[in-house]
Amino acid sequence: MSHAVRTLHTDVTLRPFLVIWEVTRACQLACRHCRADAQHHRNPGELTTEQGKALLDDLASYGPPHPMVVLTGGDPFERPDLAELVAYGSAAGLHMSLSPSVTPRLTLDALVALRAAGAHAVSLSLDGAAAAVHDAIRGIPGVFDATLAAARSVRSAGLRLQVNTTVTRATVLDLPGVLARVVDLDVALWSVFFLVPTGRGGALQPLGADEVEEVLHWLHDVSDLVAVKTTEAPHFRRVALQRAELHDAAPTVGPLRAELLRRTVELLGDRPPRSHRPRPPLAVNAGSGFAFVDHLGQVYPSGFLPLVAGTVHAQPFSTIYRDSPLLQALRDRDRLGGRCGRCEFRWVCGGSRSHAYAVTGDPLAADPTCAYAPA
Repeated sequence: MSHAVRTLHTDVTLRPFLVIWEVTRACQLACRHCRADAQHHRNPGELTTEQGKALLDDLASYGPPHPMVVLTGGDPFERPDLAELVAYGSAAGLHMSLSPSVTPRLTLDALVALRAAGAHAVSLSLDGAAAAVHDAIRGIPGVFDATLAAARSVRSAGLRLQVNTTVTRATVLDLPGVLARVVDLDVALWSVFFLVPTGRGGALQPLGADEVEEVLHWLHDVSDLVAVKTTEAPHFRRVALQRAELHDAAPTVGPLRAELLRRTVELLGDRPPRSHRPRPPLAVNAGSGFAFVDHLGQVYPSGFLPLVAGTVHAQPFSTIYRDSPLLQALRDRDRLGGRCGRCEFRWVCGGSRSHAYAVTGDPLAADPTCAYAPA
């Protein structure tokens, strides 16, 4: 495999690289693109502290290299046992990270306590370069300024900072401005989410396939400034491989990419790349190195793919991940339909299974957000 894409050295049919656990669906925000359609109050059916510890024990039983675990929500700070869960997972050898909402609960003292408990990283959402865009999506005025302050607090607490950005047709031209913020914050990873019309996000407009292609090439253009990860756009890895084969020669620049590049130069000028080129994207996909556990203990291939593979109330997560017919099907790229099934990049990409399901009702169908025509 080319150095343009990283691949796992473990068997993804047996063990995941990354597990996201939605510890609660409670959240005080009302974000317009929310996957979870979060609520203001905790569900009494959430995994208890002891059930959560049993899940963490099961994940730790894989042994080194342990899966990375991200506690998300809703807002994980809505759980009073959050630091206890982080400490328990860390003591078991797990790499524990968090993806909280920016609310008054997210304080420097809380972050310092989580770092002391063993947390390694925190991801924050930044969906616009200015308050007008970001606060409109988050549903509460002032969240943009609070997010920038929270980002500085994350760094002050000694935690690795990741920034998550959801891109829609309404916000795509704001991406260079967000990039400028990301570079100024010196984040470790910029994760760009390509909207899947599920949950509250069904009311927003995703990009078309040709627009996605232009944005992916622009993300590759700027990936010497910050490490870039895409969520629900695994064809970014195909783009990275194609660009490597062309010795990074730029393909034809379409109107969207041209405008993104113009705004990038306007905002960042000729800023030199990092002294060490950021790490390339990692070949992980829904059910293939990745899985999601919701607040009730149900296991999904992804938080954006609403098909249940099993529940930890009935079986250990490790058994579900290994034996679920759904996850086994998603890992077999020869079972993919349409262009994805014929694509020479299917084993490193595999397409967005969430987009395929959202549009066609078939998680193995061709990804409608990919413009590539297989040879």
